[in-house]
Amino acid sequence: GRLEMVRALPVGRLAPPLAALVIVTIANLAVSLAVSAGALMVGGPVADSLALGLATALTSASLAARTVDIWQDRSSRMNTGHLLIALDLAAFGDPAQICDRVAELQADVTADASARNELASQVGTVEIAETVEAAVAGVVFVQESGPEDPESKPVLFSQIAEAAPTEAVFATSLSTIPASSIAAALPESEASRVIVGHPFNPPHLMPLVEVVPSPQTSTETVDATVEFYRSCGREPVVLGREIRGFVGNRLQNALMKEAISLVQNGVVTAADLDTVMKNSLGLRWSAVGQFEGMHFGGGEAGIRGFMDHIGPAFAAIEDLPVDVDPAGMEDVFEQVEEAYGPTPTPQAAAVRDRIQKAVLDARGQGR
Repeated sequence: GRLEMVRALPVGRLAPPLAALVIVTIANLAVSLAVSAGALMVGGPVADSLALGLATALTSASLAARTVDIWQDRSSRMNTGHLLIALDLAAFGDPAQICDRVAELQADVTADASARNELASQVGTVEIAETVEAAVAGVVFVQESGPEDPESKPVLFSQIAEAAPTEAVFATSLSTIPASSIAAALPESEASRVIVGHPFNPPHLMPLVEVVPSPQTSTETVDATVEFYRSCGREPVVLGREIRGFVGNRLQNALMKEAISLVQNGVVTAADLDTVMKNSLGLRWSAVGQFEGMHFGGGEAGIRGFMDHIGPAFAAIEDLPVDVDPAGMEDVFEQVEEAYGPTPTPQAAAVRDRIQKAVLDARGQGR
């Protein structure tokens, strides 16, 4: 299997604020293309995390270095297909810069091929498409990752559904808007192929993809989506129903509010809270999940013993007041900026990536 193409589509005719599409074409097998830095970024954060984790065209604007990491998984085979990534050109300033960034991406792919003693044509090419129809022609899988705009999403998917083949899956990287809001604007046959495939940041490293079907999504679409992500080395988890924030962001939201409250109420500084996280829960959770950790904590009695022994004490822990409005967060902002600088640095991002890659290697999930 070879990554065949990244197809970029600057389209002023798309419903604002969407202005460009990038297609990653995969032949015979899901070959992951990960741009672990802003190869398509020009200053400022993007409106949405763009990518899958299996094909990342955009990541954090804080990353300055540009690298491309391409790997192959020959354990399964798929027919030639495309991944569709919608870009928010508001992050680019001059829309013409998308062409320059795509050219830089191709250069990175070529350099990666040379490092592997391969021809660039064996690894991937980048080209510009002029229309949505041309961009989605012949696709079997569409991954849309544009801004979380509930008005423009259905318009874009209507365009895609009209032009794409009848068997194509329509996945979206939405993190807050349910797939049903898109499906409602489509005919039944197209609505049955709409599904959320939500990656986690940084998506070029995090294996998780939360798969969230709408009530209209067919079982065949769910199965095809899971198979596709797994063939790319991802870890898809199918949710039982739609819910705002899905699972990962809801867990993150609960922990975020508790962390803010502890700092706001003078219990701990922001830097020390991070030290606590990195040297206890973060380390534990890199090896086991919440419930597996509880099961270990209960000894021979497992999770039942854990809850019998610690449950009542945990239930008695009081909630602290928390204020997540910008004005209320000012002290937290200042503490974080004092600890880590006003802007995240490429060097810090590189350290983060190195550690996370080491964890994945230790778990046998390295690439």
